[in-house]
Amino acid sequence: MLSSKVLYFKDSSLEPIWQKVRSGERLSKEDGLVLFKSHDLIGVGRMANEVARAKSGDSVYFVLNRKLEPTNICVLACKFCDFAVKQGSAEAYEMTIDEMLSKLRPDLHEVHITGGLHPDWPWEFYVDMVRRIKTEFPNVDVKAFTAVEIDFFKKKFKKSHEEVLRELQAVGLRTLPGGGAEVFSERIRKQLFNQKIGAKAWFEVHRTAHKLGIQSNVTMLYGHIETLEERVEHMLRVRECQDETKGFLSFIPLAFQPGVTGIKPSNAFTSAIDDLKTIAVSRLMLDNVPHIKAYWVMLTAEVATIALNFGADDMDGTVGEERIAHDAGAISPMELAKNKLISIIHDAGKVPVERDIWYNPIEIYPKPGTSIVSRMPYLNSVPFYSFFESKNNQIKEAPLVPSVFGRFAEAGTIAAGPMSLEDFKRNESEFEMLDYGVAVTGKVMSVLLYSHHEWAGLSGKRIGITAETSTSVELLRLLLEKKYGVKNFTFERLKLTTSQIDYSKFDAVLLIGDEALRRVALGGLGTFLNVYDLAEEWYAWKKLPFVFAVWAVRKDMPAEHRSAIIAGLEHSLVASRGLYGHLGRKHGKRLGMTRDMVEHYLNAFTYRLGEPELNAIDEFHRLLESITHEAALAA
Repeated sequence: MLSSKVLYFKDSSLEPIWQKVRSGERLSKEDGLVLFKSHDLIGVGRMANEVARAKSGDSVYFVLNRKLEPTNICVLACKFCDFAVKQGSAEAYEMTIDEMLSKLRPDLHEVHITGGLHPDWPWEFYVDMVRRIKTEFPNVDVKAFTAVEIDFFKKKFKKSHEEVLRELQAVGLRTLPGGGAEVFSERIRKQLFNQKIGAKAWFEVHRTAHKLGIQSNVTMLYGHIETLEERVEHMLRVRECQDETKGFLSFIPLAFQPGVTGIKPSNAFTSAIDDLKTIAVSRLMLDNVPHIKAYWVMLTAEVATIALNFGADDMDGTVGEERIAHDAGAISPMELAKNKLISIIHDAGKVPVERDIWYNPIEIYPKPGTSIVSRMPYLNSVPFYSFFESKNNQIKEAPLVPSVFGRFAEAGTIAAGPMSLEDFKRNESEFEMLDYGVAVTGKVMSVLLYSHHEWAGLSGKRIGITAETSTSVELLRLLLEKKYGVKNFTFERLKLTTSQIDYSKFDAVLLIGDEALRRVALGGLGTFLNVYDLAEEWYAWKKLPFVFAVWAVRKDMPAEHRSAIIAGLEHSLVASRGLYGHLGRKHGKRLGMTRDMVEHYLNAFTYRLGEPELNAIDEFHRLLESITHEAALAA
């Protein structure tokens, strides 16, 4: 939810745009042009920073990655490219798979593969490339091949886009990079890269990938011959596709590196003002794309640092060797070490979050003296954060689901937030429970068991679980074993990442939070005929509310931080009262919910813990302990 703060602008034309942004109204092409043409760079940047904070808190993501460009030999001759050469050129190179593998390390999380369109390499070479990387480095996720390369494979090897992607996916391809998009303008394509695919083929490749569960990224090359109108139109086409597929992870504005292309003088780089404004406008226009990347390789580290307060929330990564931009004259260092990236993000006043290829947090690196507050990214937590404004600038926010918060709490990197009951129990010596939580009495519709069987028929069956919060999983276990006497069932975790989930292999599936709400709005889950609301089941059994999460703070937290967090929570809960439908409508819209549905849903919750909720917590833990005791006796 956007901050409630009032922004002031030197350019009055920005005021109606800010009102549209705050109200959740989508910006138009005309709005985008106003933003680009405005002289109030700081005003545009502040709007974008507020939008980025609403999505990512103070988090800025980076990944330990390696860029591989297996060859610079290419059948195309694009005017803006100083990387590609023809076969037989003195500058030509082509790597073996063993040479590629020699550049990777087990501690990497991502390998990013793009390169020239080689005229002779067989299809099996590309398949084996991906397969061997995943075989020898199973923890390294493969982000490989632009839409231009996928389309080249289609034509060269006489396969469909879908066949190409399926075969690569089968051996380990996880996501697609966003390269080859350039600017979605037929005028520019004809002038600068008339041999290359245009917007139609680019989107066809990415739509096909998204249909297969392969998420992707999207770039925009700016600062050459494009107009501001063409930049905005490019963004609008991305936004339209994202509405349809929801498959883009990030948008990456790429500053044109003139090199010796002849398009611009070799020293005519984009200005820092143009770079920052393009980042900011991207964040404001692309309301449905999760992340905006400040690609330091092309921006330079200095400009990328400032961009983190202009709407960007991702720095890409350590990259390693990157030749395409540098062959065109990029002036950033060839490699920024992990510690340098962390330092840059700290300097921007943000929180460095090391991520995987899908933006799942791996590690958090708080600056000494700061306290990181977890922001639970579910609709049911909107009242906690809508008006949460800490007066202490040493308190930072990071969006984490409860299970991830629990992991970081144990590691000592997170100081406060909504914690699952089980995580709080494990960390009770280090954390103190506040008088706030997420509780419900009766039906809630966001912790649902979809089943092919009635309760008694689940004995010996396979149950898929989304283990984002251990509380809901343990609640299901209690209902099965204690309320219905069901034994010998098996829990199997669902992998909600890039692949389409095959629910048919399960006898029942537990969905929680926003995913459960989305399924309700869609009318159910496949062929599962029985739907059980676990909160409703608990209340019918125990006549007690159910507490899904409790707010907790570290006991060794500075007193002024603790006071600021409590004051922020209290202010937000009071200010949110009566406004639930309004405050949560944008979040709810993404789930297919109407404003009335959102209001009804949020009004079902209790956010302050009283005696009934504390009794419910005690009963929940008593029952879990009895299961543990019975299992020990049976063993």
